[in-house]
Amino acid sequence: MTTTLTIDEYNSNFSEEPGYLNFAYVGPVGRAVRDEEAAMSSLLARARFGSLGTLEEQGQRVRDAVATTLGLRADQVVFQPNTSQGLMHAMFGLEGRIAISPAEFPSLTFAASRAADALGVLTPVWFEPDHGRVTPGNLRDQLTADITAVGVSLVDFRTGYLTDLEGIRHVIGDRLFVVDAMQGFGVVDAPWHLADVIVSGGQKWVRAGWGTGFMALSDRAVERLSPVFSGFSATDAEETPMDEVLPPTHGAAAFEISHPDPVAQARLATALEDLQRVGVAAVSAQVAEHVTRLIDLADEFGVPVISPRDEAERAGIVVLQPPADQLTILTASLHNHGISATVRQGSVRLSPHSSTDEETFAMMRATLISFATAV
Repeated sequence: MTTTLTIDEYNSNFSEEPGYLNFAYVGPVGRAVRDEEAAMSSLLARARFGSLGTLEEQGQRVRDAVATTLGLRADQVVFQPNTSQGLMHAMFGLEGRIAISPAEFPSLTFAASRAADALGVLTPVWFEPDHGRVTPGNLRDQLTADITAVGVSLVDFRTGYLTDLEGIRHVIGDRLFVVDAMQGFGVVDAPWHLADVIVSGGQKWVRAGWGTGFMALSDRAVERLSPVFSGFSATDAEETPMDEVLPPTHGAAAFEISHPDPVAQARLATALEDLQRVGVAAVSAQVAEHVTRLIDLADEFGVPVISPRDEAERAGIVVLQPPADQLTILTASLHNHGISATVRQGSVRLSPHSSTDEETFAMMRATLISFATAV
């Protein structure tokens, strides 16, 4: 019987150093993931008779784990080594015109553009976001009848804005809805059933390490996407097909190029199984508290916050934008006090997790004291 975890028990699994506020870049893995990786690597190293079958079972295990987290069926999920490859599968499989903001993370814009250039059957339609945010109203005003699909990020990597999936689904109607979930999967309890294509990696908020991810497809998406990159492991053959090229299988499983890394699959499955035991809602609530504390600290020291303040419009990202002539001072203060953050395009992105500790907040306060003193 699977036992549940309290948020404190879940957090005790992690041991990142104080000062780490960069989960939107990568989430340090926990003890359970490290132990699982070691166990699977040991199986591979010893190759004891009959033991490698455990590695082969990780594909079904990770599909089950992803499907449970999303509230979907396991056959709607296929493992991907990263978000970008999953989005490439989706965009190369699409036909028609897809509306995308040019401000999206490049995984989405590059996939659409590369597919358009290579096959000529997909056309990106670039629309203007509302101050970097894709909102239902902003999208509605720019949709045209010939647009057949819409692609968005669940959480914008620059602004930290949490996209209103329900509002966008209402606006776009029966158009195919593609969601890059990278900055929200594992920390946002989203209405996943509204999306047709969901793609994410597991290295950030899920904390499964690099090389982990998935693509999930609605039944409608399966019918409308062509598995352009479909390899020998994605057929209906029970064994590896030899001496003939078989057609792709039907469903999400067709969007696979070769046998995935079972150790990576085990890492993602382990991280998600622990997440399910504590519940995404519990992690989300803790992260929300930590985000509020960071915003309050910024306000106390007069550092402008340009990310959303409303909990309904934010996930785990806080974006600070000091005056241009003060950015270097803030960056130096972060460095001097051991705060890990992302500095990009004139802003500082802070991203805590549920395991972010009191020492980290103390270090952030010291950082802002030094900054305020210097300016």
